[in-house]
Amino acid sequence: MFYQIIMPLGWGLFVFLGGMKIMESGLRKLAGPMLQRGLQHATASPLRGLLVSTGITALLQSSSAVTVITIGMVNAGLLTYGRTLGIILGTNIGTCLTTELMGLQLGTIALPLLVLSILSWILAVIWYEHTGRGLGLQFVSLAIAGFALIMTGIRIMQAIGPWVEETGMFQWFLTHATQNMWWAFIAGACLTAIMHSGVAVIGIAMSLAATGALPLDVAIAIVIGSNVGTCVTAWMASIGGSTSGKFVAWTHILLNVAGALIFMPLIPWLQTAATLISNEAGAQVAHAQTLFNLISSLLALPLCYLPIWSRLDQAGGPKDTLPVIRS
Repeated sequence: MFYQIIMPLGWGLFVFLGGMKIMESGLRKLAGPMLQRGLQHATASPLRGLLVSTGITALLQSSSAVTVITIGMVNAGLLTYGRTLGIILGTNIGTCLTTELMGLQLGTIALPLLVLSILSWILAVIWYEHTGRGLGLQFVSLAIAGFALIMTGIRIMQAIGPWVEETGMFQWFLTHATQNMWWAFIAGACLTAIMHSGVAVIGIAMSLAATGALPLDVAIAIVIGSNVGTCVTAWMASIGGSTSGKFVAWTHILLNVAGALIFMPLIPWLQTAATLISNEAGAQVAHAQTLFNLISSLLALPLCYLPIWSRLDQAGGPKDTLPVIRS
């Protein structure tokens, strides 16, 4: 069991998370300077904030990074509480890009892509040393290398599928999860909270679903649970901050929990919709996540236009004494 399941899963997860960090680092250095300016000047309305946040999160591939920076800006008085509502909704949509790319099953080209990206990075470094140009190409190469490692990690984790199906503990979990989807929901939330990476948990669910070890409806319940588990990072970022910053974190938690509670009974609908889009199980999990986040955010968007948020901002935030700089 150690060599067939634990080692491949641990090694695959290590490669996956390493790839995530490398990709995030490359993209953040590429787009970092525009992040705060984008969030501050493009939140005139909740819809605009949602669209900008979706784009920035998709570019950075880290909803946690955007959420944490947003909380920091509110704590510093650079954003009003009401302007953050669209940003929060947009982060959930933006994270779907990675899982959709993972669903394309590009694992067969992961190694050539990794080699090409490393060569490109080396050439960009040499170019920069001689001409002072090519810094952007270095960051792009890093991001591509990170993505190639993500796909490699998924391929490694997929190898455990046949062995996982034979373990008694996994069968026990499947039996209970099939009878009550909340088992899968709790598993997804807890794993994400522990690992601080919803994409990693979704990647595991996609890998097991692709090999047939995990039923699609159970995988979707894990995905919905992971959406709640990601709130832990926002909650941790709000500790010791201003009251407005804490309100942002708790709003993030409330919106994600509410979306999960609404969609848990609708898993059969998500499953049907995902199967209409794709015939491959791993891709179906990715499509279900995208549909869940997109519909949840669009349903919550009208609430961001309630007059209470404007009155709250005019009053200086939720019992907050920090100055507010309005863009």
